[in-house]
Amino acid sequence: MFATFAAAAIEHTPGSPSPAKAAYQVLSPEDFTAAQQEIMAWDGYAATPLVALTGLADTLGVARIDYKDEGPRFGLGSFKALGGSYAAMRVLQREIGKATGQAVSLEDIRKGHFKEDCAKITLVSATDGNHGRSLAWGCQRVGAPCRIYIHAEVSEGRATAMRDLGADVVRIEGDYDASVHLAKQEAENNGWFVVSDTSWPGYTEPPRDVMAGYGVMTRETCDELTAPPTHVFLQGGVGGLAASVAAALRQYYGDQSPRVVIVEPDRAACLFASAKAGEATTVAIHDETIMAGLSCGEPSSMAWDILAEEASDFIVIPDSIVAPTVRLLARPAFGDPVIHAGESAVAGLAAVIAARQNETLSKTLGLDAKSRVLLIGSEGVTDPEIFNAILQGADHV
Repeated sequence: MFATFAAAAIEHTPGSPSPAKAAYQVLSPEDFTAAQQEIMAWDGYAATPLVALTGLADTLGVARIDYKDEGPRFGLGSFKALGGSYAAMRVLQREIGKATGQAVSLEDIRKGHFKEDCAKITLVSATDGNHGRSLAWGCQRVGAPCRIYIHAEVSEGRATAMRDLGADVVRIEGDYDASVHLAKQEAENNGWFVVSDTSWPGYTEPPRDVMAGYGVMTRETCDELTAPPTHVFLQGGVGGLAASVAAALRQYYGDQSPRVVIVEPDRAACLFASAKAGEATTVAIHDETIMAGLSCGEPSSMAWDILAEEASDFIVIPDSIVAPTVRLLARPAFGDPVIHAGESAVAGLAAVIAARQNETLSKTLGLDAKSRVLLIGSEGVTDPEIFNAILQGADHV
């Protein structure tokens, strides 16, 4: 069953963890608390499931595998619902406060007290799909215009989902990083406001709010676990999810915080390259990965500040083990619950399975019979056409 995983070419490079200040200063406990208080007040809020994959854990020879399934989050299909929408409200709060000279609360915006002001503020972002859907949903809730930039490889199904939420969707010919740069340029030219999940020099507030919103997911997880995990395997991308989770785990567990392992596609391994270089490093993307949400060549500098201190390991995986992992969750062979996961959700689990087929890599990562592994299932079925193709046997979509 695991022959494909055993044959997979997995690369590893160590981090240089030295937990210090970033997990508390880049994202403060107050940042996480403020986001939690607001998001838990939203209509439809409910904690997402933390699923114990007991049968798979027994088969792989580890003590536990817990999978945080973000598929049901606010009906949007991914954890991104927490970040983009919250950051959008924070931008509106700041800008309306400046324009009116009034103290504006998030509750005021949520309840429509400044709807006319919101309608005058256009929010924009680039996306591989899920962040844009979250932003579009947040803007629709408060009546703010929304413009989303997508690159050539974003599926039409994901584009349609954003249009259905009222967004003006602009497709470009380049890759994700090109869409980020165009969103920045057109926002500057038109007086719009970028709500990005990646940071750059001089642009930190919205990305911090995005990552603070993700903290709701981590806090739910920690409150449900009965013991701290020994390992957490986190998807890469620009690093926002990984940095948020790593910081929140550090704040919650302190010295008992788990070993942080970053997992990326071999076609878009900017955090892996950053670890090898010892600084945030951009890589060129020549071929798109099946893990669309992780197809990012330029790391978030703010996220890297956290990961440089918190991450113990960086590994890259090939696309060949992604579709088999999606199918394994959808058709569990070991008595575990059925989970419908998107391609980007399974990177961590794919890496764990592959590592347990490789004695050397398992030892390098400290994975053994006592390991309690936490995984963030970052998305559900955000594109049914792609998901169905994978279930029918497609390994590349």
